[in-house]
Amino acid sequence: MSALGALSGGAAGVAGLLRLRRQAASAPAAGLASSPQLPPLKCAAVPDAGQLVWGRQLRPTLLLPSQAARKQQAPRPPAAAAEEAKPAGFLDKYPALVTGFFFFMWYFLNVIFNILNKKIYNYFPYPYFVSAIHLVVGVVYCLISWSLGLPKRAPVNAGLLKLLFPVALCHALGHVTSNVSFAAVAVSFAHTIKALEPFFNAAATQFILGQQVPLSLWLSLAPVVIGVSMASLTELSFNWTGFINAMISNISFTYRSIYSKKAMTDMDSTNVYAYISIIALIVCIPPAVIFEGPQLMQHGFKDAIAKVGVQKLVSDLFLVGLFYHLYNQVATNTLERVAPLTHAVGNVLKRVFVIGFSIIVFGNRITTQTGIGTCIAIAGVAMYSYIKAKIEEEKRVSFNSWSSLGLLNKPEYGWKHACTHHY
Repeated sequence: MSALGALSGGAAGVAGLLRLRRQAASAPAAGLASSPQLPPLKCAAVPDAGQLVWGRQLRPTLLLPSQAARKQQAPRPPAAAAEEAKPAGFLDKYPALVTGFFFFMWYFLNVIFNILNKKIYNYFPYPYFVSAIHLVVGVVYCLISWSLGLPKRAPVNAGLLKLLFPVALCHALGHVTSNVSFAAVAVSFAHTIKALEPFFNAAATQFILGQQVPLSLWLSLAPVVIGVSMASLTELSFNWTGFINAMISNISFTYRSIYSKKAMTDMDSTNVYAYISIIALIVCIPPAVIFEGPQLMQHGFKDAIAKVGVQKLVSDLFLVGLFYHLYNQVATNTLERVAPLTHAVGNVLKRVFVIGFSIIVFGNRITTQTGIGTCIAIAGVAMYSYIKAKIEEEKRVSFNSWSSLGLLNKPEYGWKHACTHHY
């Protein structure tokens, strides 16, 4: 999934769309007379508004209240009714255990990916080529899934490709620059720099999308900037290549979020992710050939084989690509099962786990100031995530209240109007 720090931004984008789907599905179609008062529709912008969706989930599946009512009233076939009458299984009885398992796998795959990715760079320092391998394994996985009908391949046309190309281009650029950063500096430091991604999202929301960002969210980002600055000044593994590429990755994923918001389609998420992965792979191949091709042919492969052998080199590259893909899939499944606030907390804890385990596994020495700066930055991200999730929850309540009053069907409060100001 590119480097995991980069991918966590993509996973957070999925959460926004999933909340869109929950809100639309939970909005009952009641008349205006059913409630005498109209709650205010809160329209405070959220820095991740542009990050509602990205490569893995671009289908809002939104239903107007009248459509939802007709769908609910449609007669169900006898077979479906009989299936619903079956006793609940173990997974249905204990949903908390299932959610806990998804969180465990999310963290586990994330940590394993980061560790394996960095170990490969220690004996095979070619991030452009490794980035392409990540995508190759993911694309092969998707092609096999298509061949088995899991899911059935959705048709694609020129118009859809035109929508998806900017998303895939930004995804590819962020993916490659993240890996360059992870190859150049310690994993813990790279993730500390990646903590600045919310700041770039807020700036894009305010100055590019023209949406007002609440002051509370700006204030919560101050510790993030201060903490990353403190950590960078005394980080033992600091170099400009790693730092600049991590910053470019943050910017790339911010623009990916903006383009994703414009690329909503009716295609299911698995198919969308497959097409974006294919486009991103095509984009990543030329840089790998141009920047690293000659070195790989002259001595890159020979040196790596001399150090670890052909079998380990091939197996490591395959496994890191597989963990890259599975991490994204499990992250998406996890986001489907939890509320925004739970996901926000989980995402921060995930970054803490990755930083902590990378320090233990690689034995990275960090200065006291770097450690303090990292803690301040992570605390700032946690504060930002909490405030953002609370704002989104308030908007969700307002949205459901307006929908229950049937105002989303009225021209003056139409669906596009509500979505434009609500998200």
